[in-house]
Amino acid sequence: MNDKTSPIHRGLIIFATVATLIIIFLFLYFNQPGFEEKHTSASNTMHHDIEHSGQMNMSEENQMHEHTGTAGTSGNAMNSHNTMFISPKRLQSIGVLFEPAERRSVEHVIHTVGRVEVDERLLSRVTIKMEGWVDELFVNYTGEHVKKGQKLFTLYSPELLATLEEYLIALNSSRTLGKSEFPEVAEGARALLESSRRRLLLWDIKPHHIADLERTGKVLTTLPIHAPQTGTVIKKTAVEGLHTKPGDELYTIADLSRIWIFGDIYEYEMPLVAVGQAATVTLSYMPDMQMQARITFIYPTVDPQTRTVKVRFELDNPGERLKPGMYTNLELKIPLGERLVVPKNAVLDSGERQIIFIHLGNGHLEWREVKIGQRSDDWVEILEGLQEGEHVVTSANFLIDSESQLKSAIGGMPGMKH
Repeated sequence: MNDKTSPIHRGLIIFATVATLIIIFLFLYFNQPGFEEKHTSASNTMHHDIEHSGQMNMSEENQMHEHTGTAGTSGNAMNSHNTMFISPKRLQSIGVLFEPAERRSVEHVIHTVGRVEVDERLLSRVTIKMEGWVDELFVNYTGEHVKKGQKLFTLYSPELLATLEEYLIALNSSRTLGKSEFPEVAEGARALLESSRRRLLLWDIKPHHIADLERTGKVLTTLPIHAPQTGTVIKKTAVEGLHTKPGDELYTIADLSRIWIFGDIYEYEMPLVAVGQAATVTLSYMPDMQMQARITFIYPTVDPQTRTVKVRFELDNPGERLKPGMYTNLELKIPLGERLVVPKNAVLDSGERQIIFIHLGNGHLEWREVKIGQRSDDWVEILEGLQEGEHVVTSANFLIDSESQLKSAIGGMPGMKH
């Protein structure tokens, strides 16, 4: 029986010995200096590390004032409600970075999408003022380039033919009766001629056509219609044999050597925008090609759906590289002068207030409410609450990620959202 139990006794002795050694080891390990800082969890470490400045001694406060040089004079002096302490080792381990607030020349950049349109002042529509039929086309496809005075088509109009014949009759009567010994007869003949002439002019019959009619006495069966300006045919409805009525638009001609670009700018950026400002125009598929445009008109209303204002830009278009209907990128760089700015990441914006954390030195931090101005992709203008040279935390988002850290740091400050 002793032989059977002796191995059990030996096992118990070995187990007790090992357990005793483990307990001694753990006791010594947990009581060694610096264990708590190295091995507590991140959340508990922050609770141990963060201390309100009311617990700091006077020498620490003096060190902080000497370090910042302005904290005591900025109207936001340290107190137990807006300061905290995080050990320098902890700040380093969580990757906190600091940058000084500085004054520098800044510019506000506005990006928007532009839509290329025809300059309405360089647009002509070819219409007729009488009924007729298109007899022969000389410009017969959309996109064709034409010059001012170039023949577009000829029009056959019985109504016009009748009026031209009436004019010839009035002309002959005026020549015959104008020498009458009765003044009333001569005056009547001249009035009839003038009335017929005015009717032709109202139908856009050119004076030189009337002069040719007077000289030759022959009525043309068709009337040539010419291009009113140099440009590109962007719309054409005329075809041979087409029956036309007064007001029908047969051609639309646009001069594309200068074009408009429309951009939509948000209403909050409009105070920075003015007529005459320059903008850079680029195409997404041709980024190396840059053109310069200028604002020539700002529309007086805001789109209620997008909260934007339409702005018109003008630019020369050599070679007609930009086509109506194209989309472009517009960039406005607006100089703002010298401003006090901090990196964008330094500002915690709750929607109700904006907070920054200032590094006072040796792990001491102060949160401060600030008033911000203009923003860009990289920086934020500070109008109130900060002075030049103060170091701000630029990677303080970790304070929002932990509710316990935030409450410990700012004591449940209203307006901040987790």
